[in-house]
Amino acid sequence: MSADNAAANGVVGVVGVVGYDIARVEAWIAAQVPALQGPFGWTRLEGGHSNLTYLLVDARGQKAVIRRPPMGELLPKAHDMGREWALISALGGTPVPVPKALGFCEDAAVTGAHFYLMGHVAGHPLYSADDARRWAPEPLRTTLGHSFIDVLADLHAVDPDAVGLSDLGKKDDYIGRQLKTWYRSWNASIAGANFDDPRAHALQQYFLDHVPEQGPARIVHGDYGLHNTLVGADGRIAAVVDWEISTLGDPLADLGYALNQWAEPGDPPPVRAVPPTSLPGFPTRRELAERYAARTGRDLSKLDFYIGFNRWKSAAIVHGVYARYLEGKKSAAGVDLDGLRRGIALSLAQAEAAVERLERGA
Repeated sequence: MSADNAAANGVVGVVGVVGYDIARVEAWIAAQVPALQGPFGWTRLEGGHSNLTYLLVDARGQKAVIRRPPMGELLPKAHDMGREWALISALGGTPVPVPKALGFCEDAAVTGAHFYLMGHVAGHPLYSADDARRWAPEPLRTTLGHSFIDVLADLHAVDPDAVGLSDLGKKDDYIGRQLKTWYRSWNASIAGANFDDPRAHALQQYFLDHVPEQGPARIVHGDYGLHNTLVGADGRIAAVVDWEISTLGDPLADLGYALNQWAEPGDPPPVRAVPPTSLPGFPTRRELAERYAARTGRDLSKLDFYIGFNRWKSAAIVHGVYARYLEGKKSAAGVDLDGLRRGIALSLAQAEAAVERLERGA
């Protein structure tokens, strides 16, 4: 088929597209998002928790992004496209940068799952030091760090009731519920992982006994890091993406997670890829925390509680993943299983260190 004939039949750039009935989806777009004109070119975008995410380019060169869950059986609350759609729709009128919400399809008959369409934002996620070298050169790294923490502060300034997100999740006892959930996960994974660690149990009890009083519930992203943002050419955060585990809760837990993701040059050697912020020129975690406190007015005297809690939670999450690999529930081909186990131990050690700082009042 010639290029002209392919274009006429709407199949340009659609070879190998997974999870989408091209004809049905493009018909749905024509009916629901008439500003876009098919046929479309489809290009797979990597990342995003294995969700099937594609860049669409329409007949006039306009760009959009389409997103649906992965194929196969999913956990009940996993890969929640409706939640993502609700977040980007609600936050579109706030200072928090998100892609434009274009359309949501909740008719699974169209292509086998819910999906949504959002505007394309020029920018790049940063997963590794190589990404930072390419997309965030050293002169832009201070700007990027400040923008990163300012966007999180802006998110936590949003009143969920005022933007129609009051039912996004329970508003009370966020930390307590998280501790119970991930402790159940740890215990359920002991047999499959074929190892336990007494620190996981002692830390869980410590955190339960010392939960700080939670202020007004705010929207928490749940996985806020440079891997879930699009960094613009000016070094600023152009958009925050991957909202599927967002809920309502304690904003300082979100801050603790974000700071834990923000590696520094003197940190322990990484278990996986070298983090982007381990390169010179980025602000330190302390500088980011101070900027967040100045911008929000929040008391960060118990910040190490949230740092430690998130380290413990990360250990529980990886412990469950490690167990599924060993049980054969996930393919372990090419996976560094020893690295995963080292990562669990490192996270527990870092959680203990945070508790020690908290107890010393450091």
